[in-house]
Amino acid sequence: MWWLPQVVDLSGVDLFHAPFNILPAGLKMKTVTTIHDIMWLKHPKWCNPSPYGLIERHFYAHGINRALGRSDAIATVSKATAREITHLRPDAADKVTVTLSGVSPDFHPVEVREDTLASVGIKPGHKFILTAGQFAPYKNHAGAIKAFARAFAARDDIDLVMVQRRNSGAGELASLARSLGIEARVHFTGPVSFPTLLELYSGAMALLHPSLCEGFGNPLAEAMACGCPVVTSDVSAMPEVTNGAALLANPHDTDAIAAALTRIASDDKLAAELSQKGLARASELSWESFAEANLDIYRRVLA
Repeated sequence: MWWLPQVVDLSGVDLFHAPFNILPAGLKMKTVTTIHDIMWLKHPKWCNPSPYGLIERHFYAHGINRALGRSDAIATVSKATAREITHLRPDAADKVTVTLSGVSPDFHPVEVREDTLASVGIKPGHKFILTAGQFAPYKNHAGAIKAFARAFAARDDIDLVMVQRRNSGAGELASLARSLGIEARVHFTGPVSFPTLLELYSGAMALLHPSLCEGFGNPLAEAMACGCPVVTSDVSAMPEVTNGAALLANPHDTDAIAAALTRIASDDKLAAELSQKGLARASELSWESFAEANLDIYRRVLA
């Protein structure tokens, strides 16, 4: 953040690209910063409500504000983030370019094995909804559990699998599941291997991704690329990323999310249609296009 030019020899560097939200101080060359989202400026408690979050809040706020003010160009991974930036800092509007994220061809439909499902707690004959992402308030995992309980209170053959990169909140969420009477059907995996993740995406009835905000939302693209129907939020970047290939709901409305889940579970034709639309949408999300968009920014800045 503050000492990079003192500890790294940057002589001869014509352009520095800071790829994750913050711009180091003291850079003398042209600079580009990719700002994925500005939640640390607008909704810091959505990121980390713990006491340590107060430190992170000042760290990221300082770095993001420096990037907005001093970068020669700003890249964002969605139009939604671009709108947020220009609304907050109109003076930065002319510097913002959207470089929409991609999805790797490594994400694709695969065969789902019973032993893989058993390893995450799914019994033979059971179906499951998948939620994937780090444990943070903006991911709305509590909302996912509440909506699942509302949708499938009478279906003991449908489970919820929660793959959490940071699963420190699993205990808190398990208590919520227990209070709703669905504890036995909610499985917290923590991090899983890549092959296991592919099987979970490929075998899930739907990805449930009710985030309050996303810069892009990688699980959306990954799930669509694996042919998994998607239920996600009608705010922020989620409608843009899924682009008509998902069911959208207000992330604050448990009934609306539950209704979307129920529709997919009860309508095989709809589920198949969403799967095909998702595959088509994922094929449009190219890392090559992302790279070209960044190269265009470099050329423009250096010119």
